[in-house]
Amino acid sequence: MKMLLNLVKSRFPSYHQATTHTIKLNSRSFHHSNINLGLIKPFLLADIGEGITECEIVQWFVEPGATVQEFDKICEVQSDKASVEISSRYAGNVVKLHYGKHDVAKVGYPLVDIETDEEDTGDASPSPVSASSPSGAVDTASTAPLPSPASNYKTNWITPAVRRLLNQYGIQVKDVSGSGKSGMLLKGDVLKHIKLDGLQKVETKTHTETDQTVRSTEEPGQTVKLNAIQKAMFKTMTKSLSIPQLGYKDEIELNATSEYREALNKYISSQPDRFPFKKISYLPILIKSLSLSLSYFPLLNAYIEESDNGKSTQLVYREAHNIGVAMDTPQGLIVPNIKNVEQKTIFQVASEIHRLTELAKKGAIPLADLKGGTISLSNIGSIGGTYANPIIVSNELAIVALGSARRLPRFDEASQQFVAKQILPVSWSADHRVVDGATIAQFGNTWKSFIENPALLASKMH
Repeated sequence: MKMLLNLVKSRFPSYHQATTHTIKLNSRSFHHSNINLGLIKPFLLADIGEGITECEIVQWFVEPGATVQEFDKICEVQSDKASVEISSRYAGNVVKLHYGKHDVAKVGYPLVDIETDEEDTGDASPSPVSASSPSGAVDTASTAPLPSPASNYKTNWITPAVRRLLNQYGIQVKDVSGSGKSGMLLKGDVLKHIKLDGLQKVETKTHTETDQTVRSTEEPGQTVKLNAIQKAMFKTMTKSLSIPQLGYKDEIELNATSEYREALNKYISSQPDRFPFKKISYLPILIKSLSLSLSYFPLLNAYIEESDNGKSTQLVYREAHNIGVAMDTPQGLIVPNIKNVEQKTIFQVASEIHRLTELAKKGAIPLADLKGGTISLSNIGSIGGTYANPIIVSNELAIVALGSARRLPRFDEASQQFVAKQILPVSWSADHRVVDGATIAQFGNTWKSFIENPALLASKMH
Protein backbone atom coordinates (compact mmCIF):
# COMPACT_ATOMS: atom_id res chain seq x y z
CA MET A 1 0.00 0.00 0.00
CA LYS A 2 2.80 2.41 0.90
CA MET A 3 4.34 1.77 -2.51
CA LEU A 4 1.09 2.71 -4.26
CA LEU A 5 0.77 5.85 -2.17
CA ASN A 6 4.31 6.85 -3.03
CA LEU A 7 3.58 6.15 -6.70
CA VAL A 8 0.61 8.55 -6.67
CA LYS A 9 2.62 11.20 -4.84
CA SER A 10 5.50 10.85 -7.27
CA ARG A 11 3.16 11.36 -10.24
CA PHE A 12 1.33 14.29 -8.61
CA PRO A 13 3.99 16.07 -6.54
CA SER A 14 1.64 18.92 -5.52
CA TYR A 15 -0.87 16.53 -3.90
CA HIS A 16 -0.05 17.58 -0.35
CA GLN A 17 -2.85 19.95 0.71
CA ALA A 18 -5.37 19.33 3.45
CA THR A 19 -8.52 18.35 1.57
CA THR A 20 -8.81 14.57 1.33
CA HIS A 21 -10.58 12.12 -0.93
CA THR A 22 -10.68 8.33 -0.90
CA ILE A 23 -9.41 6.21 -3.73
CA LYS A 24 -10.65 2.65 -3.72
CA LEU A 25 -8.31 -0.09 -4.80
CA ASN A 26 -10.17 -3.37 -5.02
CA SER A 27 -11.86 -3.67 -1.57
CA ARG A 28 -9.26 -1.62 0.28
CA SER A 29 -8.78 2.09 0.39
CA PHE A 30 -6.32 4.84 1.19
CA HIS A 31 -6.44 8.64 1.43
CA HIS A 32 -4.63 11.17 -0.65
CA SER A 33 -4.59 14.94 -0.75
CA ASN A 34 -6.33 16.88 -3.52
CA ILE A 35 -5.39 20.07 -5.30
CA ASN A 36 -8.10 22.76 -4.90
CA LEU A 37 -8.34 23.61 -8.58
CA GLY A 38 -10.52 26.45 -9.84
CA LEU A 39 -12.81 25.60 -12.77
CA ILE A 40 -13.17 27.59 -15.94
CA LYS A 41 -16.94 27.99 -16.30
CA PRO A 42 -18.65 29.53 -19.30
CA PHE A 43 -21.29 32.01 -18.11
CA LEU A 44 -24.21 31.65 -20.54
CA LEU A 45 -26.51 34.39 -21.80
CA ALA A 46 -29.83 33.41 -20.26
CA ASP A 47 -33.26 33.80 -21.85
CA ILE A 48 -34.43 37.33 -20.99
CA GLY A 49 -38.01 36.84 -22.14
CA GLU A 50 -40.47 37.39 -24.98
CA GLY A 51 -38.83 34.87 -27.27
CA ILE A 52 -35.61 36.87 -27.54
CA THR A 53 -32.87 34.74 -29.13
CA GLU A 54 -30.03 37.24 -29.51
CA CYS A 55 -28.76 40.52 -28.07
CA GLU A 56 -26.21 43.11 -29.09
CA ILE A 57 -23.33 43.75 -26.68
CA VAL A 58 -23.58 47.45 -25.83
CA GLN A 59 -20.65 47.61 -23.40
CA TRP A 60 -18.46 45.44 -21.20
CA PHE A 61 -17.96 46.19 -17.52
CA VAL A 62 -15.13 43.63 -17.22
CA GLU A 63 -12.05 42.53 -19.14
CA PRO A 64 -9.89 39.41 -19.12
CA GLY A 65 -7.99 39.23 -15.83
CA ALA A 66 -10.61 41.14 -13.85
CA THR A 67 -11.97 39.76 -10.58
CA VAL A 68 -15.75 39.67 -10.17
CA GLN A 69 -18.07 38.85 -7.31
CA GLU A 70 -21.49 37.28 -7.58
CA PHE A 71 -24.04 39.82 -8.90
CA ASP A 72 -21.34 42.16 -10.24
CA LYS A 73 -22.22 43.67 -13.60
CA ILE A 74 -20.68 41.79 -16.52
CA CYS A 75 -22.05 43.63 -19.54
CA GLU A 76 -24.98 45.56 -20.96
CA VAL A 77 -26.91 44.02 -23.84
CA GLN A 78 -29.49 45.53 -26.18
CA SER A 79 -32.24 43.22 -27.36
CA ASP A 80 -35.01 44.08 -29.78
CA LYS A 81 -37.06 44.95 -26.69
CA ALA A 82 -34.82 46.75 -24.24
CA SER A 83 -31.40 47.36 -22.77
CA VAL A 84 -30.49 44.94 -19.97
CA GLU A 85 -27.49 44.73 -17.63
CA ILE A 86 -26.22 41.17 -17.12
CA SER A 87 -24.86 40.25 -13.67
CA SER A 88 -22.43 37.48 -12.83
CA ARG A 89 -23.68 34.37 -11.10
CA TYR A 90 -20.13 33.37 -10.16
CA ALA A 91 -17.36 34.89 -8.09
CA GLY A 92 -13.92 34.50 -9.63
CA ASN A 93 -11.56 35.72 -12.33
CA VAL A 94 -12.64 36.62 -15.86
CA VAL A 95 -10.61 34.54 -18.28
CA LYS A 96 -12.17 35.23 -21.65
CA LEU A 97 -14.76 37.47 -23.33
CA HIS A 98 -16.56 35.60 -26.10
CA TYR A 99 -17.77 38.74 -27.87
CA GLY A 100 -16.56 42.21 -28.65
CA LYS A 101 -18.51 45.42 -28.32
CA HIS A 102 -21.47 45.54 -30.75
CA ASP A 103 -21.24 41.81 -31.46
CA VAL A 104 -24.53 39.89 -31.42
CA ALA A 105 -24.61 37.34 -28.60
CA LYS A 106 -26.84 34.25 -28.80
CA VAL A 107 -29.09 33.19 -25.94
CA GLY A 108 -27.83 29.96 -24.43
CA TYR A 109 -24.23 30.51 -25.54
CA PRO A 110 -21.29 31.69 -23.38
CA LEU A 111 -20.76 35.39 -22.74
CA VAL A 112 -17.61 35.07 -20.65
CA ASP A 113 -15.45 32.36 -19.10
CA ILE A 114 -14.90 32.72 -15.37
CA GLU A 115 -12.38 30.84 -13.26
CA THR A 116 -14.19 29.99 -10.06
CA ASP A 117 -14.12 27.52 -7.19
CA GLU A 118 -17.92 27.43 -6.99
CA GLU A 119 -19.67 24.15 -7.60
CA ASP A 120 -21.06 23.34 -11.03
CA THR A 121 -24.69 24.38 -11.48
CA GLY A 122 -25.36 22.88 -14.87
CA ASP A 123 -24.15 25.53 -17.28
CA ALA A 124 -20.46 25.43 -16.55
CA SER A 125 -17.61 23.55 -18.08
CA PRO A 126 -17.17 19.83 -17.44
CA SER A 127 -16.35 18.95 -13.87
CA PRO A 128 -12.84 17.74 -13.03
CA VAL A 129 -11.96 14.17 -13.83
CA SER A 130 -12.97 12.01 -10.89
CA ALA A 131 -10.23 10.66 -8.64
CA SER A 132 -11.87 7.26 -8.62
CA SER A 133 -13.58 5.16 -11.26
CA PRO A 134 -16.86 3.25 -10.89
CA SER A 135 -14.99 -0.04 -11.03
CA GLY A 136 -12.94 0.91 -8.01
CA ALA A 137 -9.68 0.83 -9.96
CA VAL A 138 -7.40 3.79 -10.42
CA ASP A 139 -8.40 5.70 -13.56
CA THR A 140 -5.32 5.59 -15.73
CA ALA A 141 -7.05 6.56 -18.96
CA SER A 142 -7.32 10.24 -18.00
CA THR A 143 -3.69 10.65 -16.99
CA ALA A 144 -0.52 10.64 -18.98
CA PRO A 145 1.80 7.63 -18.72
CA LEU A 146 4.68 7.79 -16.27
CA PRO A 147 7.49 9.60 -17.98
CA SER A 148 10.92 8.20 -18.33
CA PRO A 149 13.76 10.31 -16.94
CA ALA A 150 14.68 11.38 -20.43
CA SER A 151 11.17 12.35 -21.53
CA ASN A 152 9.93 15.90 -21.90
CA TYR A 153 7.85 16.91 -18.86
CA LYS A 154 6.02 19.62 -20.78
CA THR A 155 4.57 17.34 -23.42
CA ASN A 156 4.39 14.00 -21.66
CA TRP A 157 3.46 14.88 -18.13
CA ILE A 158 0.21 16.85 -18.21
CA THR A 159 -2.33 16.67 -15.40
CA PRO A 160 -6.02 16.11 -16.33
CA ALA A 161 -6.92 19.69 -15.37
CA VAL A 162 -4.25 21.14 -17.66
CA ARG A 163 -5.13 18.76 -20.49
CA ARG A 164 -8.81 19.72 -20.18
CA LEU A 165 -7.98 23.44 -20.40
CA LEU A 166 -5.87 22.87 -23.50
CA ASN A 167 -8.62 20.87 -25.18
CA GLN A 168 -11.36 23.28 -24.14
CA TYR A 169 -9.66 26.30 -25.68
CA GLY A 170 -8.02 24.50 -28.59
CA ILE A 171 -4.52 25.41 -27.45
CA GLN A 172 -1.47 23.49 -28.63
CA VAL A 173 1.01 22.43 -25.92
CA LYS A 174 3.88 23.81 -27.95
CA ASP A 175 2.33 27.31 -27.83
CA VAL A 176 2.54 27.57 -24.04
CA SER A 177 5.69 27.94 -21.99
CA GLY A 178 5.83 25.71 -18.92
CA SER A 179 7.13 27.19 -15.68
CA GLY A 180 7.18 23.98 -13.65
CA LYS A 181 10.11 21.72 -12.88
CA SER A 182 11.97 20.70 -16.04
CA GLY A 183 9.54 22.83 -18.08
CA MET A 184 6.43 21.06 -16.82
CA LEU A 185 3.23 22.75 -17.98
CA LEU A 186 1.17 24.05 -15.09
CA LYS A 187 -2.42 25.19 -14.97
CA GLY A 188 -1.33 28.74 -14.23
CA ASP A 189 0.72 28.76 -17.46
CA VAL A 190 -2.37 27.88 -19.51
CA LEU A 191 -4.56 30.44 -17.71
CA LYS A 192 -1.99 33.16 -18.30
CA HIS A 193 -1.87 32.25 -21.98
CA ILE A 194 -5.69 32.32 -22.25
CA LYS A 195 -5.96 35.69 -20.55
CA LEU A 196 -3.30 37.33 -22.68
CA ASP A 197 -4.64 35.80 -25.88
CA GLY A 198 -8.21 36.79 -25.04
CA LEU A 199 -7.25 40.36 -24.18
CA GLN A 200 -5.29 40.78 -27.40
CA LYS A 201 -8.20 39.44 -29.46
CA VAL A 202 -10.74 41.71 -27.75
CA GLU A 203 -8.50 44.77 -28.18
CA THR A 204 -7.89 43.97 -31.85
CA LYS A 205 -11.58 43.38 -32.45
CA THR A 206 -12.57 46.59 -30.64
CA HIS A 207 -10.14 48.67 -32.70
CA THR A 208 -11.44 47.08 -35.90
CA GLU A 209 -15.07 47.72 -34.93
CA THR A 210 -14.29 51.31 -33.99
CA ASP A 211 -12.67 51.89 -37.37
CA GLN A 212 -15.66 50.32 -39.13
CA THR A 213 -18.07 52.48 -37.13
CA VAL A 214 -16.20 55.62 -38.11
CA ARG A 215 -16.16 54.59 -41.75
CA SER A 216 -19.87 53.74 -41.75
CA THR A 217 -20.77 57.18 -40.39
CA GLU A 218 -18.36 59.18 -42.48
CA GLU A 219 -18.36 57.41 -45.82
CA PRO A 220 -21.54 57.12 -47.93
CA GLY A 221 -22.21 53.80 -49.64
CA GLN A 222 -21.15 51.64 -46.69
CA THR A 223 -23.03 48.43 -45.90
CA VAL A 224 -23.98 48.07 -42.23
CA LYS A 225 -25.82 45.38 -40.31
CA LEU A 226 -29.25 45.96 -38.84
CA ASN A 227 -29.13 46.73 -35.14
CA ALA A 228 -31.15 44.69 -32.65
CA ILE A 229 -34.25 46.90 -32.82
CA GLN A 230 -34.16 47.07 -36.62
CA LYS A 231 -33.91 43.29 -36.76
CA ALA A 232 -36.93 43.01 -34.49
CA MET A 233 -38.92 45.41 -36.67
CA PHE A 234 -37.95 43.43 -39.76
CA LYS A 235 -39.15 40.16 -38.24
CA THR A 236 -42.28 41.59 -36.61
CA MET A 237 -43.47 43.50 -39.65
CA THR A 238 -42.77 40.59 -41.98
CA LYS A 239 -45.01 38.46 -39.80
CA SER A 240 -47.64 41.21 -39.46
CA LEU A 241 -47.97 41.67 -43.20
CA SER A 242 -49.16 38.08 -43.51
CA ILE A 243 -52.36 39.30 -41.78
CA PRO A 244 -55.13 40.93 -43.88
CA GLN A 245 -55.52 44.43 -42.46
CA LEU A 246 -58.53 46.69 -42.59
CA GLY A 247 -57.93 50.43 -42.73
CA TYR A 248 -60.24 53.13 -41.40
CA LYS A 249 -59.61 56.89 -41.21
CA ASP A 250 -61.47 59.70 -39.48
CA GLU A 251 -61.16 63.18 -37.95
CA ILE A 252 -61.69 64.23 -34.34
CA GLU A 253 -62.46 67.74 -33.12
CA LEU A 254 -60.27 68.77 -30.20
CA ASN A 255 -61.81 72.12 -29.26
CA ALA A 256 -63.63 70.83 -26.16
CA THR A 257 -60.68 68.62 -25.26
CA SER A 258 -58.36 71.63 -25.52
CA GLU A 259 -60.39 73.44 -22.88
CA TYR A 260 -60.45 70.32 -20.71
CA ARG A 261 -56.70 69.90 -21.06
CA GLU A 262 -56.15 73.56 -20.20
CA ALA A 263 -58.15 73.11 -17.00
CA LEU A 264 -56.10 70.05 -16.07
CA ASN A 265 -52.84 71.91 -16.68
CA LYS A 266 -53.99 74.78 -14.45
CA TYR A 267 -54.58 72.26 -11.69
CA ILE A 268 -51.13 70.74 -12.29
CA SER A 269 -49.46 74.15 -12.07
CA SER A 270 -51.24 74.77 -8.76
CA GLN A 271 -49.72 71.55 -7.39
CA PRO A 272 -46.06 71.90 -8.50
CA ASP A 273 -44.73 69.20 -6.18
CA ARG A 274 -47.43 66.61 -6.79
CA PHE A 275 -46.59 65.51 -10.33
CA PRO A 276 -43.32 64.65 -12.10
CA PHE A 277 -44.35 66.81 -15.09
CA LYS A 278 -45.26 70.47 -15.59
CA LYS A 279 -48.17 69.88 -17.97
CA ILE A 280 -49.86 67.16 -19.99
CA SER A 281 -50.40 66.76 -23.70
CA TYR A 282 -53.51 65.36 -25.38
CA LEU A 283 -52.02 61.88 -25.22
CA PRO A 284 -53.10 60.85 -21.68
CA ILE A 285 -56.67 61.93 -22.44
CA LEU A 286 -56.69 59.98 -25.72
CA ILE A 287 -55.26 56.87 -24.04
CA LYS A 288 -57.79 56.94 -21.21
CA SER A 289 -60.60 57.45 -23.76
CA LEU A 290 -59.30 54.47 -25.70
CA SER A 291 -59.43 52.31 -22.59
CA LEU A 292 -63.05 53.31 -21.90
CA SER A 293 -63.94 52.43 -25.48
CA LEU A 294 -62.39 48.97 -25.06
CA SER A 295 -64.83 48.28 -22.22
CA TYR A 296 -67.62 48.60 -24.80
CA PHE A 297 -65.78 46.65 -27.51
CA PRO A 298 -63.72 43.94 -25.77
CA LEU A 299 -63.06 42.27 -29.13
CA LEU A 300 -60.51 44.98 -29.93
CA ASN A 301 -58.58 44.03 -26.79
CA ALA A 302 -58.48 40.30 -27.64
CA TYR A 303 -55.95 38.19 -29.53
CA ILE A 304 -56.09 35.16 -31.79
CA GLU A 305 -54.76 31.90 -30.42
CA GLU A 306 -54.01 29.10 -32.85
CA SER A 307 -53.12 25.53 -32.02
CA ASP A 308 -52.67 22.20 -33.76
CA ASN A 309 -50.89 23.92 -36.70
CA GLY A 310 -53.75 26.32 -37.26
CA LYS A 311 -56.50 23.71 -37.21
CA SER A 312 -57.90 25.12 -33.97
CA THR A 313 -58.40 28.88 -33.68
CA GLN A 314 -59.97 30.82 -30.83
CA LEU A 315 -60.24 34.35 -29.48
CA VAL A 316 -58.81 35.14 -26.06
CA TYR A 317 -60.36 38.19 -24.42
CA ARG A 318 -57.92 40.07 -22.22
CA GLU A 319 -59.03 41.77 -19.04
CA ALA A 320 -56.24 44.35 -18.73
CA HIS A 321 -55.98 47.32 -21.08
CA ASN A 322 -52.21 47.51 -21.66
CA ILE A 323 -52.03 50.27 -24.25
CA GLY A 324 -48.80 50.48 -26.21
CA VAL A 325 -47.34 53.87 -27.14
CA ALA A 326 -44.86 53.96 -30.02
CA MET A 327 -41.73 55.94 -29.15
CA ASP A 328 -38.87 57.08 -31.33
CA THR A 329 -35.56 56.43 -29.54
CA PRO A 330 -31.89 56.82 -30.57
CA GLN A 331 -31.84 53.03 -31.13
CA GLY A 332 -35.05 52.96 -33.18
CA LEU A 333 -38.81 52.57 -32.73
CA ILE A 334 -40.00 50.77 -29.60
CA VAL A 335 -43.51 50.29 -28.20
CA PRO A 336 -43.68 50.13 -24.40
CA ASN A 337 -47.14 49.83 -22.92
CA ILE A 338 -48.97 51.41 -20.02
CA LYS A 339 -50.34 48.62 -17.86
CA ASN A 340 -53.95 48.46 -16.62
CA VAL A 341 -55.09 51.79 -18.04
CA GLU A 342 -58.68 50.86 -17.10
CA GLN A 343 -57.63 51.26 -13.45
CA LYS A 344 -55.71 54.53 -13.87
CA THR A 345 -56.68 58.19 -13.85
CA ILE A 346 -55.58 60.58 -16.57
CA PHE A 347 -52.88 61.92 -14.25
CA GLN A 348 -51.60 58.40 -13.56
CA VAL A 349 -51.49 57.70 -17.29
CA ALA A 350 -49.57 60.95 -17.78
CA SER A 351 -47.09 59.91 -15.08
CA GLU A 352 -46.49 56.58 -16.86
CA ILE A 353 -45.95 58.34 -20.19
CA HIS A 354 -43.45 60.68 -18.52
CA ARG A 355 -41.57 57.77 -16.93
CA LEU A 356 -41.41 55.77 -20.16
CA THR A 357 -40.34 58.80 -22.20
CA GLU A 358 -37.44 59.55 -19.85
CA LEU A 359 -36.30 55.92 -19.94
CA ALA A 360 -36.64 55.80 -23.73
CA LYS A 361 -34.25 58.73 -24.08
CA LYS A 362 -31.63 56.63 -22.28
CA GLY A 363 -32.52 53.42 -24.11
CA ALA A 364 -33.23 51.86 -20.72
CA ILE A 365 -36.89 50.79 -20.78
CA PRO A 366 -37.26 47.57 -18.75
CA LEU A 367 -38.55 44.42 -20.43
CA ALA A 368 -41.63 44.42 -18.18
CA ASP A 369 -42.80 47.64 -19.85
CA LEU A 370 -42.37 46.15 -23.31
CA LYS A 371 -44.25 42.92 -22.72
CA GLY A 372 -47.98 42.23 -22.67
CA GLY A 373 -49.36 45.01 -24.88
CA THR A 374 -53.00 44.60 -25.96
CA ILE A 375 -53.58 47.50 -28.39
CA SER A 376 -51.23 50.16 -29.74
CA LEU A 377 -51.23 53.89 -30.41
CA SER A 378 -48.68 55.65 -32.61
CA ASN A 379 -48.32 59.42 -32.36
CA ILE A 380 -46.74 60.25 -35.70
CA GLY A 381 -48.26 63.71 -35.46
CA SER A 382 -45.54 64.73 -33.04
CA ILE A 383 -43.21 64.55 -36.04
CA GLY A 384 -45.62 65.64 -38.75
CA GLY A 385 -48.07 64.38 -41.34
CA THR A 386 -51.79 63.67 -41.34
CA TYR A 387 -52.83 60.11 -42.19
CA ALA A 388 -50.87 56.87 -42.12
CA ASN A 389 -51.24 53.15 -42.68
CA PRO A 390 -50.12 51.69 -39.33
CA ILE A 391 -49.32 47.97 -39.23
CA ILE A 392 -50.78 45.92 -36.41
CA VAL A 393 -48.64 43.67 -34.24
CA SER A 394 -49.44 39.99 -34.73
CA ASN A 395 -50.62 39.46 -31.13
CA GLU A 396 -52.98 42.46 -31.25
CA LEU A 397 -56.10 43.17 -33.28
CA ALA A 398 -55.90 46.95 -33.76
CA ILE A 399 -53.63 49.98 -33.86
CA VAL A 400 -54.36 53.69 -34.31
CA ALA A 401 -52.01 56.38 -35.62
CA LEU A 402 -52.46 60.02 -34.66
CA GLY A 403 -51.70 62.68 -37.22
CA SER A 404 -50.70 66.27 -36.59
CA ALA A 405 -53.54 68.36 -35.08
CA ARG A 406 -54.30 71.44 -37.16
CA ARG A 407 -56.61 74.42 -37.02
CA LEU A 408 -58.87 74.05 -40.04
CA PRO A 409 -62.16 75.58 -41.28
CA ARG A 410 -65.28 73.48 -40.72
CA PHE A 411 -68.92 74.23 -41.46
CA ASP A 412 -71.00 74.82 -38.32
CA GLU A 413 -74.62 73.69 -38.69
CA ALA A 414 -75.91 75.91 -35.87
CA SER A 415 -74.51 79.20 -37.21
CA GLN A 416 -74.49 78.12 -40.84
CA GLN A 417 -70.97 79.50 -41.09
CA PHE A 418 -67.46 78.22 -41.42
CA VAL A 419 -65.62 78.25 -38.10
CA ALA A 420 -62.09 77.32 -37.05
CA LYS A 421 -61.77 73.86 -35.48
CA GLN A 422 -58.79 71.99 -34.03
CA ILE A 423 -58.79 68.80 -36.11
CA LEU A 424 -56.91 65.58 -35.29
CA PRO A 425 -56.63 63.08 -38.17
CA VAL A 426 -56.59 59.43 -37.05
CA SER A 427 -55.82 56.23 -38.96
CA TRP A 428 -56.93 52.77 -37.82
CA SER A 429 -55.74 49.32 -38.87
CA ALA A 430 -57.45 46.14 -37.68
CA ASP A 431 -57.10 42.40 -38.19
CA HIS A 432 -59.73 41.78 -40.88
CA ARG A 433 -59.82 38.06 -40.08
CA VAL A 434 -61.97 38.80 -37.03
CA VAL A 435 -62.71 42.55 -37.13
CA ASP A 436 -65.09 43.86 -39.80
CA GLY A 437 -65.54 47.41 -41.05
CA ALA A 438 -68.67 48.11 -39.01
CA THR A 439 -66.97 47.08 -35.77
CA ILE A 440 -63.89 49.22 -36.23
CA ALA A 441 -66.04 52.19 -37.28
CA GLN A 442 -68.31 51.84 -34.22
CA PHE A 443 -65.31 51.44 -31.97
CA GLY A 444 -63.66 54.50 -33.51
CA ASN A 445 -66.83 56.55 -33.10
CA THR A 446 -67.12 55.57 -29.43
CA TRP A 447 -63.54 56.68 -28.84
CA LYS A 448 -64.26 59.88 -30.76
CA SER A 449 -67.34 60.66 -28.64
CA PHE A 450 -65.30 60.48 -25.41
CA ILE A 451 -62.61 62.77 -26.81
CA GLU A 452 -65.03 65.34 -28.22
CA ASN A 453 -67.15 65.33 -25.03
CA PRO A 454 -64.85 65.50 -21.99
CA ALA A 455 -67.86 65.71 -19.66
CA LEU A 456 -68.97 62.30 -20.93
CA LEU A 457 -65.42 61.02 -20.46
CA ALA A 458 -65.32 62.27 -16.87
CA SER A 459 -68.73 60.74 -16.09
CA LYS A 460 -67.48 57.27 -17.11
CA MET A 461 -64.29 57.31 -15.01
CA HIS A 462 -64.27 55.77 -11.56
